[in-house]
Amino acid sequence: RAVALPAELADEAATEGLVPGAMAALGRLAAVVNSASRFEHDTIDTLTHASLDAHWRTNTAAGLILARALHRHCAAQRRAGCVVNLLDQKLWAPNPDHLSYTLSKAALAAATPIMAQALAPWVRVVGVAPGLTLGSPDIDAERLARLQSQTPLGLGVTPDDIARTVQYLLDTPSITGTSIVVDAGSHLTRMSRDFAFSDTP
Repeated sequence: RAVALPAELADEAATEGLVPGAMAALGRLAAVVNSASRFEHDTIDTLTHASLDAHWRTNTAAGLILARALHRHCAAQRRAGCVVNLLDQKLWAPNPDHLSYTLSKAALAAATPIMAQALAPWVRVVGVAPGLTLGSPDIDAERLARLQSQTPLGLGVTPDDIARTVQYLLDTPSITGTSIVVDAGSHLTRMSRDFAFSDTP
């Protein structure tokens, strides 16, 4: 059974309402997967306080608020829960593109072991860092296949790869405070630009 609960993650009150809303609709909650994120391009030359704040509110602060809310629910129910933060493989192989986005995801990655300590024993906190998975307006299907073929494993990441990794972490009660990179080895190579610019003249 599924329900849709819309919220503007940059809005603190709206984010606070998501877990109680899910509990009211479904009875109880066992996990939060923080996968939604703001992703806008900027660089050191173009970033502003506004771009940093917008990315931080959605990509970092919302994850902290949702984790705290899940912990309150799990502790009250005396049931174990888990938070999975979707990160980005570029944190393991940084480049200067999408700077505000990258910094917000880096903050969420740093918060993952901190939250794992703060929310134990009721809630585990882990991370999954995907590589290039889907196309975009800048990356059509042909270009996506070409970029994915250039990984050390010579293949791409699929949504199923990410879903299986999330499910593995949810199903393994002894894992907390760590992250898994799912990127066909892309983090083992260094790129001076983001995937969207890496094979352009």
